[in-house]
Amino acid sequence: MSARTAYLTSDTVYVVGSATAPAHAVSADESNVYSPVVPQVVRLRETADPFLQVLEALGGDAKGRLATVIAPASTLVQAVPHLYRLAHLPLTILVEARDDYADIQALRSTGIAIFQAFSPQEAQDLSLVARSVAVSTRRANIVFFEKQAQESEVTALETDQIERLLGDAVGAREQALDASALYTANESAVDVSSAITTALAEFSKVTGRSYAPLEYTGSQTADSAIVLFGSNAASFRARIAKSFKGDVESAAGVLLVRVYRPFDAAAVQKALPATVKRVAVLEQLRTRTSRWNPLFLDVLQALQARDDVKVVSGQLGINTEETVSQALRGVLHNLRADKPLQNLFVGNPFPETQKESLQTPAIESAYDKILKQVFGDRLDIVNRQEGLAGLSTSPEYALGRALAQQESRAAFVSAASPEGLTSAKDAFHAWQAVAHSKQESACAAAALVEALQADTSDAAKKLLENASLLPLPTPWLVVSDAWAADLGNGGVHHLLASDAKVNMLVIDSNPGSRKKDVGLYAMNFGNAYVASTAVYASYTQVLAAMVEADKFDGPSVVLAYLPYTEDDATPVTVLQETKRAVESGAWPLYRFTPSTDGEAKFELDSERLRRELQDFLKRDQRLSQLARRDPKFAASLASHHGAEVRAQQKRKARSAYDKMLESLSGPPLTILYASDGGNAENLSKRLARRAKARTLKAKVMAMDDYPVEELSNEKNLILVSATAGQGEFPQNGRNFWEAVRSSLDLDLSNTNFSVFAMGDSHYWPRAADKHYYNKPGKDLLARVTALGGKLMVDIGLGDDQDPDGYETGYQAWEPELWKAMGVDKMDVVVDEPKVRGPEDVKVESNFLRGGIVAGLKDESTGAISADDALLTKFHGTYMQDDRDVREQRKADGLEPAYSFMIRARLPAGVATPEQWIAMDEISDTYGNHTFKLTTRQTFQWHGVLKRNLKRTIAAINKALITTIAACGDVNRNVMCSTIPSLSDFHAQVFQTAKGISDHLLPNTSAYHEIWLTDDNGKELVAGGEVKDTEPLYGPTYLPRKFKIAVAVPPTNDVDVYTNDVGFIAIRDDKGALAGFNVSLGGGMGTTHNNKKTYPRLGTVFAFCTPQDVNVVAEAIMICQRDNGDRKDRKHARLKYTVDDFGVPFFREFVEKYIGHALEEPRDFVFDTNVDVFGWQKGEDGRHHFGMFIENGRIEDTPEFQMKTGLREIAKQVKGIEFRLTPNQHLILSNVSEKQLGKAKDLLAKYKLDNLQFTQLRLSSSACVALPTCGLAMAESERYLPVLITKLEETITSAGLEKDSIVMRMTGCPNGCARPWVAEIACVGKAPGTYNLYLGGGHYGQRLNKLYRASLQEGEILDVLTPMIRKWAVERKDGEAFGDFVIRAGYIKETFEGKDFHDGVDLEDETLAA
Repeated sequence: MSARTAYLTSDTVYVVGSATAPAHAVSADESNVYSPVVPQVVRLRETADPFLQVLEALGGDAKGRLATVIAPASTLVQAVPHLYRLAHLPLTILVEARDDYADIQALRSTGIAIFQAFSPQEAQDLSLVARSVAVSTRRANIVFFEKQAQESEVTALETDQIERLLGDAVGAREQALDASALYTANESAVDVSSAITTALAEFSKVTGRSYAPLEYTGSQTADSAIVLFGSNAASFRARIAKSFKGDVESAAGVLLVRVYRPFDAAAVQKALPATVKRVAVLEQLRTRTSRWNPLFLDVLQALQARDDVKVVSGQLGINTEETVSQALRGVLHNLRADKPLQNLFVGNPFPETQKESLQTPAIESAYDKILKQVFGDRLDIVNRQEGLAGLSTSPEYALGRALAQQESRAAFVSAASPEGLTSAKDAFHAWQAVAHSKQESACAAAALVEALQADTSDAAKKLLENASLLPLPTPWLVVSDAWAADLGNGGVHHLLASDAKVNMLVIDSNPGSRKKDVGLYAMNFGNAYVASTAVYASYTQVLAAMVEADKFDGPSVVLAYLPYTEDDATPVTVLQETKRAVESGAWPLYRFTPSTDGEAKFELDSERLRRELQDFLKRDQRLSQLARRDPKFAASLASHHGAEVRAQQKRKARSAYDKMLESLSGPPLTILYASDGGNAENLSKRLARRAKARTLKAKVMAMDDYPVEELSNEKNLILVSATAGQGEFPQNGRNFWEAVRSSLDLDLSNTNFSVFAMGDSHYWPRAADKHYYNKPGKDLLARVTALGGKLMVDIGLGDDQDPDGYETGYQAWEPELWKAMGVDKMDVVVDEPKVRGPEDVKVESNFLRGGIVAGLKDESTGAISADDALLTKFHGTYMQDDRDVREQRKADGLEPAYSFMIRARLPAGVATPEQWIAMDEISDTYGNHTFKLTTRQTFQWHGVLKRNLKRTIAAINKALITTIAACGDVNRNVMCSTIPSLSDFHAQVFQTAKGISDHLLPNTSAYHEIWLTDDNGKELVAGGEVKDTEPLYGPTYLPRKFKIAVAVPPTNDVDVYTNDVGFIAIRDDKGALAGFNVSLGGGMGTTHNNKKTYPRLGTVFAFCTPQDVNVVAEAIMICQRDNGDRKDRKHARLKYTVDDFGVPFFREFVEKYIGHALEEPRDFVFDTNVDVFGWQKGEDGRHHFGMFIENGRIEDTPEFQMKTGLREIAKQVKGIEFRLTPNQHLILSNVSEKQLGKAKDLLAKYKLDNLQFTQLRLSSSACVALPTCGLAMAESERYLPVLITKLEETITSAGLEKDSIVMRMTGCPNGCARPWVAEIACVGKAPGTYNLYLGGGHYGQRLNKLYRASLQEGEILDVLTPMIRKWAVERKDGEAFGDFVIRAGYIKETFEGKDFHDGVDLEDETLAA
């Protein structure tokens, strides 16, 4: 409860807790009573000098923000130097006291007020009193409380009570609007005692609960009293209060010290009855540091005027409610004795201090695994060995151990002799020759040990006694805030000064620390190898640094960035923070090797920093050449050119703006927008055009582009905001909102304003989530009103659910705005610009050329134009940006971190080993060192920079793979079932899929001209004289993307029904290929809460022969080309055309096109759509291994060298073939009997043969989503494994490890991972929030349906856990999970796409079907 009070009365709450244990739980469900600022919770590690961080924060950017620190008592002693400075700040520190109160007493001279609470109720109440005192006196204070009493009931303080108690502080804050005044130096005398008395009295008045600094309980005629300072003091008081006349305790009293500092001596005399003659002072101290304890001296001094009172000191041990009576009697008997004992120990002994076992936080294991991977048995982490803890783990101590070990080994190697050996002499000489080689000595030592064990001589036994000294280890010291802190960097200095061959790994887990400066210090020292690394930024760079450090002849320091505040931090959050730090340059990646000849080698590995440095040097070189050519201008050029250019730009911009304003006569109008998808931006610009037509001086810009400090100068202000995520502001309005929300000095009393908000009233259908609808706009309305703004028109609410979407609300709001501004009577004609759409771009592109060539040559940006971004999709690449660092780059004034995703066109997903190796190399040379196996059986790369785009696509083509038509409004990659067991049949259907792919390729030569012609090649002349033709596609290509798959029953691994066109292979009586059933009109993409959009499964409508496959596919595609909706891209897929025109229309068109009638579909059966894992033997005798690739990501990690292993298999296993599956897995195919052993050995070596996964995990798949996909609303690939891990607890306990449930996750509703046919699907709606769909067919034959909307992880688990357990118990034989949830009544069955939304009540909070 004290934590809740801290949250409600602070701007920042600092929680200090061990990195390997959970920190305090701080409630975040209520607002700060001071201001609209949402309190920030900052977690600090005990070992990272937390109070110094607090001091730096309160003296820096956070100055003026009220703060609370929640910390364990163990941190206080080390904080004493900082507490003297913190004492002059209005800071409250909440301390959880343990058995030993010595740490509390150590603070008695810091000038900080100290309160003691004896129960959770008192902890809550006194923390509020302490906050009031801190604000009124501008002095820090501490409230400490007992941990063991935390479970009792507490009467929570209401918010209005807190506001009343802190009314003066709140009022001062709101009136003065400058909280920083609280933090100004105030050295004048402050009567803290009076402030405490006043605060306690006010608290009693408001709550009815009374407290006093010193509180006496007992007889008013007592002869003895006990002053208590320690745990369980309340039990002593309760025992005294319950004593009866005649009891030993009845003539005694207890004085509890609630306010330890300032200690009021006069209050002690006043509190104790005059009859008291003997006083025992009991203090709970594990170890006495002086003869007399601190409180004893305080009480002795307070009672020095009373000569008749004898004061006795005592040491309070551990007491419980059961032992309190006995302890009281013992104290009183001693106190009333003629010669009472001083320092009597009262209670049970203190428990033995447990030696902390050495624990490495799980998140730091990544670097451990890399060290073990690189060095194996040679690795010796000197300060992390069995039995070491405390001092033994410190780098300084461990360095001494390492040096001693090296000296011992050097002496042993020097003294070792083969004399006396019999059979082991040769092995000894072999070892002696390489004894100083780290790599070779390990093998030689192992051989020598084996030889010595066989040698029976005494000399051999003597050498075996020192067997641990035979190999030359690789010593590492690991510095970590979590378990081996080096606060003063003493270990680094000692290592460098020693010049020893010892390596140090410095793990920096605090994003705000300065550990990176250790690298600069080490480089300046000049004798050490230094590297700055980050495993979540560049795994290969970490490996390189470790290897180089080991090879360097001298000390090495490797800095390792691993930002986290809690041990259970997810890899996703660590990855995001790492990318932000590396991208912004806050944590540079580099390697430095000193040299004796002065030519030190420095390699900058940070891509962005290296690029900026190269650009700078290039500019500098150009300026230098210009200066040499014309020396008289050199000085002026160097010192004034940049400043003059900027000044001239500002003058021209201001002049043009002033001229524009002079040409207008109406009042000013400023329109600020926050827009995600562009609707709010376009609407704002339209509003500005209409305002100018009415002679208003209108200007329009994104909210984040507007200087908030100028807001109070605006006369008329319009705020237009869309709604993102969970009621959040769009990206380009978040900084503006944060500034307005937290501002304490904005005065908008002279500003007229209105707000137009845009959202979807059904996007958050649960009653508890309704407030997210148009929340940004409503928040702006409330905040601007609170700042004094005058509302000229009621807020307009645009709702996507209205007939015309947001336009319905806008059309009603805009006329009211003109009326309020007095310009509604004007007759105006606004020339609205024509909106260019994708169809216009395609027509004007000259068959997909557009401005791509020019855009690629533009070095001023990492992006290309919007038109070219659309066109490059047809060439197989999407422009993206890294959303993990988007906000950081925006704050740094940089454009987004643009890069490109490239997707290959790989019919049926079949690749040769040479192609696999090439794809792997491309990912390292041009990409992000990983590549993806997609749900359409092809390769995909991310992180390709624009300057590398042409080289990357050329390299892909060099491997005889293309990227054309892998994306865009064309027929994309054609899929095909993998069926490794049916070798001959697969060859036939594979050729069918490849034939369809080749037949439907675009005909444009633009692809070759742009990507496969070097810079010296022929270029097209201006004017577009060279023209292509597209006989199949025409100049506008298709209305939307077009997908085809070929399935082989009984396996529907391609999810054939989800494709625009599906060909289902039919075998004749002899097992040969007879032809194909044809399905029509499948498709996945939808839009949340837009019932006009829906997924659809293909309709099987005909059978065709193998000879007709290509022309049938062509006919369907041309019918879609000519009849698909080109006006509304959300209605442009073939599935809608089929539903609009009907299946018979398409059949008639196809039959007319091919010149004969189609046959009726033939019988077939599907019974699964998941992959088969492990080894299978084909009918041709060759072997095939189905390998699990989680979500298709091919990468190396410290735990799993998958990428390396697959590369080695491609190099070493002759004749192997790589088949990508539609479920993102991999089949190592066509392994001959001769190569089988080698393949199995390599699989085992790299742990690629591990199939010990639950069927739930094996049947799962996810799209890429964040951070690269621009459409993603939530995590998918990075999160699904985490969610499955948590679900597996239920799966395992229910005995379902071997039972398959098809589970899929996507970051948005576009359906790349085909979620709408999964038995369980989580579809992203906002960060951390998903819609849950149930009831899909186990083999892809049925769509699922929405079961619950807007769920977070805990809710998903709560829903699925009982459902899965019930399935385990109640299912029928062979009943799949998707079938069960329909039969059990959880969800209604979806029969076709058009009833996908039926049976789902979006207004019902439970959304039960």
